Amino acid sequence: MRKLIAFVIFGTLLTVSCSRNPVTGKKEVMLMSEGQEIAMGQESDPAIVAEFGLYENPSLQNLLARKGAEIAAISHRPNLSYNFRVLDSPVVNAFAVPGGYVYFTRGILAHFNNEAELAGVLGHEIGHITAKHSAKQYSNQLITQILFIGGLVVSEDFRKFADVAQQGMGLLFLKFSRDHEKESDKLGVEYSTKIGYDAHEMGTFFKTLKKLSGGEGAIPTFLSTHPDPGDREITVNKLATEAQTKAGTSNFKVERNEYLKLIDGIVYGEDPQQGYVENSVFYHPDLKFKYQVPNGWKTVNTPAQVNMAPADGKALLSFSATQGTLADVKNKTISENNLQVVEQANTMVNGMNAISMLSNVPASNQNGQQTPALTVLTYLIEYNGLIYKFHGLSTQTDFNAYFSTFQTSMKSFSVLTDQSKINKQPMKIKIVSANKSASLQQLLTENGMPSNRLQELSILNGMELSDTVNSGTLFKVLSGGY
Repeated sequence: MRKLIAFVIFGTLLTVSCSRNPVTGKKEVMLMSEGQEIAMGQESDPAIVAEFGLYENPSLQNLLARKGAEIAAISHRPNLSYNFRVLDSPVVNAFAVPGGYVYFTRGILAHFNNEAELAGVLGHEIGHITAKHSAKQYSNQLITQILFIGGLVVSEDFRKFADVAQQGMGLLFLKFSRDHEKESDKLGVEYSTKIGYDAHEMGTFFKTLKKLSGGEGAIPTFLSTHPDPGDREITVNKLATEAQTKAGTSNFKVERNEYLKLIDGIVYGEDPQQGYVENSVFYHPDLKFKYQVPNGWKTVNTPAQVNMAPADGKALLSFSATQGTLADVKNKTISENNLQVVEQANTMVNGMNAISMLSNVPASNQNGQQTPALTVLTYLIEYNGLIYKFHGLSTQTDFNAYFSTFQTSMKSFSVLTDQSKINKQPMKIKIVSANKSASLQQLLTENGMPSNRLQELSILNGMELSDTVNSGTLFKVLSGGY
C-alpha cells in the first residue's frame, strides 16, 4: 500500500453485432463493438495502474513500447492505438484488455532471459487483442468478482469491502479458454517471428513458467489466467520451426546480453518501501506505521490496500487509507457498504483517535447468486493526516471464530520508529559474468547465493543447476534484501 487511490468505476453498454474476426476471417456474434472495446480499455487503464502502480524504469518501458509497436504494426489489427505499461508488481504476469492495452509486471520481466522471450509473450498478449478474446470473455459471461490471495480464492461476498473498481479489476482475472490460448500462442510465434526474433525462446519461457508452478504449488498468475492448452512447449517449438521455414531465413534474434544488461538492478520480489511483512508484522517505511498480521494468513499488498486471509478462505481482513475526518469516513463507509451498524464507539488505538463499529450486511441476491449474511468489524484510525481503515469480515456463522483475530490486528496499529525497519532495502537482480566455465550451482554459490535460493535462481536464469555456464556468460544473482 503506497498511497491514496481514487478509482474510476465504469460501465460499458454492450450491443449485439455480427462482425468478421480479423484473425480467422470468420463472422461471429459480438456483444461489443470496436469502439466499445477502445472505451473499455481507456476507462479501465487508470484503475489498473492505480491498483498496481507503474514501475519507473524508462529503459524497460521504452523496450516494451518499441517492441509492442513493432508487433502491433504487423498484427491483424494495426489500426488500434496500442498502449504498453510496466506494472510495479512482483507477480509473474502479463495481460491485455480490450482496445489495445497491454501490461507486463516487473515480476515477469525479471524472469525473461532475452528479448526473444519478451517478444513471444508480447505477441501472445497482442494476439488476445487482435483475436478479440478479451471482448469475447465479456460478451459470453458476467465477470465474477474474485479476489486472489496467492493460491487462495476469497468469495465475491467479501469483494465489496476491498474498495477496488470491480469491473476494471475483473479484467485481470478473466481466464481464457484453452482454445484462446492455443490461438494466442500461434499468433505470438507468428508476430515475434515477423519482427525477427527466434520464437523457440517463447517455448523456453513457457518451460520456465511450468517450473514456477512447482515447489509449494503456487501457480504463477500468468498460468492461472492463461491455461496450458496442452503440450505447450512442444507445440510452440513446432510452430516456431514452421514459421522460420516459411520466412526462408535462419537469422533470428535472441538478444540475451542486451536484455540482461537492461534488467540489471530491477527490483525482485516485494519492494519493502511500499510495505512488507516480516515475522507476521506489516511495516510501511514510507508512511511509518506497523500492525500485526494474523499468524499464517496470506497477504496481498497493492498500492490501494492490503488484503489478508486465512488458508480456509472463510474471512478477510482488509486495510486501506483515505482522506477526510473520522466522522465523514465513518458515514461514507456505512453508506457505501450497506452496513447495518449494531455497535459503534469512539476509542483510542495506541494514542490515536479512532472509531470502532460492529455491523451486519444482510443476505442478498446479486445477478442470480445468493450472497450470505456477513458480519463486519471496522476500525477507523486517524494518523498523520489520513484515516486508516480496517475491515474484518466473515459470514455471520463464522464471524465469532475470527473476532479476536481481527481485533488484535486492528488494535496493534502503531507508529513505526525502528530505523532498521524503515531503512529496509529491496532485493534486486544483479547481472554478473562467469569468471570461469563451471556449473550454474557452483557459480551461484561462489557469488554468495544461499543454498535455499539456488533452485529459485536456476528458474530465474532459465537453466538447470547442473548446466555448464561458459566463462564470460552473463547470469543473474540477487543483491540486498534477503
